Amino acid sequence: MKRINLITLIILVLATISCSKLDKILKTNDYQLMYKKGLEYYELKDHYKYTTLFEKISPVYKGTMQADTIDFYLSNGYFNQGDYLLAAHYYDQYRNNYPRSKFIEQAEYMYAYCFYKSSPRPLLDQQTTQQAISAFNEFIVRYPNTTKKAEVNRIITELRNKLVEKSYISAKLYYDMNDYKAAITALKNSLTEYPSSEYREDMLFMVLQASYDLASNSVLEKQKERFQNTLDEYYNLMGEYPETKHSREAEKIYANTIKVTDNK
Repeated sequence: MKRINLITLIILVLATISCSKLDKILKTNDYQLMYKKGLEYYELKDHYKYTTLFEKISPVYKGTMQADTIDFYLSNGYFNQGDYLLAAHYYDQYRNNYPRSKFIEQAEYMYAYCFYKSSPRPLLDQQTTQQAISAFNEFIVRYPNTTKKAEVNRIITELRNKLVEKSYISAKLYYDMNDYKAAITALKNSLTEYPSSEYREDMLFMVLQASYDLASNSVLEKQKERFQNTLDEYYNLMGEYPETKHSREAEKIYANTIKVTDNK
């Protein structure tokens, strides 16, 4: 226990000394020193320190030969500290301010990558995911021969799969709530938007089930048309998946629907 406390104390002392050194550099107003130390901290991957220094001197070095390096490293600093949306803002500024920089392709890639890193799990709003896809598509158009092409394509596929999953989850929510009309609309919209969805077979069955449930719970004057729609959905499912894993349930729905329609 004493050993742990001693180690903790040593770490705190070293951190205090280190921060004290950084404070002293910042108070000197020696911008050349700040630039030099910023580069040193960058090589050491001390992200907080070089970001702090480059943030301080960035306005001073505008229009100089060092400006693009400072601003690119500053953007990297925010990224490496996990502040991805702020980093995206700085990368965006960079690509507009330094279109001929040696770092421009990397900055364009990192701008898109920031949105990728900010993309949330499928249950949440996917606006950032859409931004990432758009930014990566823009990157590929601008740099068709980039060495990152395979990686970008992999990321775009991953992001699109997330949108497919989000669409499926949102549509399935109506289905689980027994909101038959909304479920049918949402499921069909998802199938139209993502025709190659890995959930396609399940979604076609859910449309069938929701159509049957909607018809069964309808007033008499609407049942005939809605049961006919149920048959159409049955044929859609079986046409695409004749050996569907939902065959038992689908055949039961079909048999019950035929009984009802034959008696009307």
